[in-house]
Amino acid sequence: MRRGGEFYSPAMGRSLVVVLALGLVLVVPGVVLWRAVRGRRAFGTPAEIATHAALHEASLASPALRSGLTADAALRSAGHLRALLGSAAVALSDTAQLLAWDGTSSEHATRAHELAAPALANGRPTVQRVACADPDCPVRFAVVCPLVQGDRVVGALTAYDVVASPGLVRATAEVARWVSGQLELAELDESRSRLAEAQVRALRAQISPHFVYNALTAIASFVRTDPERARELLLEFADFTRYSSRTHGEFTTLAEELRSIDRYLLLERARFGDRLQVVLRVAPEVLPVAVPYLCLQPLVENAVQHGLERGRGSGTVTVVAEDDGGQCRISVEDDGAGSDPERVRAILAGTAGSDSMGLANVDARLRAVYGDEHGLLVETAVGAGTKVTLRVPKWTAGVRAS
Repeated sequence: MRRGGEFYSPAMGRSLVVVLALGLVLVVPGVVLWRAVRGRRAFGTPAEIATHAALHEASLASPALRSGLTADAALRSAGHLRALLGSAAVALSDTAQLLAWDGTSSEHATRAHELAAPALANGRPTVQRVACADPDCPVRFAVVCPLVQGDRVVGALTAYDVVASPGLVRATAEVARWVSGQLELAELDESRSRLAEAQVRALRAQISPHFVYNALTAIASFVRTDPERARELLLEFADFTRYSSRTHGEFTTLAEELRSIDRYLLLERARFGDRLQVVLRVAPEVLPVAVPYLCLQPLVENAVQHGLERGRGSGTVTVVAEDDGGQCRISVEDDGAGSDPERVRAILAGTAGSDSMGLANVDARLRAVYGDEHGLLVETAVGAGTKVTLRVPKWTAGVRAS
């Protein structure tokens, strides 16, 4: 039989049907297998799903606990801790009282702190039966584990369920250990904040007596001869002292820090006149970068002192801020008297006396925030001036200008 110029037979038709059938036999399982593999990749095995869920709940509980064991932190984290444990209810207590209850049978919350008392007293986990007249109540046992910071018991985590299974006991102990770790990190964060505040207060104490007297003396010298300039300088001095004495925020923007430096140098130029030359070169793209508060003031003040007060009659201070890939590179340079490199090492080590506290303070703060590789680099020699360079990452976790 001829169709459209080609030969066709019933046998050929049957062969075509067989080929199509075989194709379906091969393709359909392939599609099913592809869907199964895709589903496995998307959702994972039961063990993977459980692990991801646990990590997710831990990540949600962690920010609250990093603020310390407070009533607010307990309320915000209790639900996530119960999800981690899979228990009927969870209670969080400090050494004095119940802080939070999450879950069913909240009538048992009134005795939660009482049940936690033995673990709070001896620092060991306990398993206790919970008395209840309701035969359908899912709260029958309490697994209590202490929360520890260092060698101090600061609270307790209690998991309630119908049975105190070995799995629940182990899980409660592990979650309590994790919570204790978060509370220790919270204490470390608080200690770090207190240290940073103390370092900034020390810088303020150093700046005030040395600079205030000289600035006011310079302003006073213009009161009779140029009252308008005296007024302008007085306003600049007020803005400078307001910035230097602010009480909020460990970090600021480079733009704000440089603005304060500009005021400082304006006041110093009023004092030294043409003897002090200032060069500022700043790349606009680095102005929003967050930097430690008062990290440049001591460097510029040292440059002025070494460039003029301890050197020859005139000098130049150069401040440069440049874009360096993922970092901002800042340098403060003077062409003054310079220093003995060994003395600089002693200054950075904190063994050179209080008159050099500013440089060591800035170096310690930079290393504490960004790591040892971000300490100050000081290039100097006697009679050759001094250049101090620091590098600040454009973005660092936990570092934000306020």
